[in-house]
Amino acid sequence: MENKINYSLIVAILNRGFSDVAMSAARSAGAKGGTVISAKSSGLHEEQTFFGISILPEKELVLILSNEETKPAIMRAIIKHVGIESEGGGIVFSLPVTDVEGISRLTNPEEK
Repeated sequence: MENKINYSLIVAILNRGFSDVAMSAARSAGAKGGTVISAKSSGLHEEQTFFGISILPEKELVLILSNEETKPAIMRAIIKHVGIESEGGGIVFSLPVTDVEGISRLTNPEEK
């Protein structure tokens, strides 16, 4: 039942409000979909205060499971549209995925 195709988890960390732009760019480069998670930054230089209360900038994590063939194009597309130098302020990295279950319909559409 193990899927032998090599996968990676693409992780994009973006300023809040830019996940739709990132996902659109990723889909145009071959991504089938992704997951968006709300988060807060805890970087030393990003903390701001408002009436003595610490406020941390809100971020979004975009998680995309990708095969090795489409990974570079997806990562380049995301960084092109919402990279660190843009208003999206994004960074992108990938992690190897050794085992995958439950996505056979994505890799073999004829299986039901």
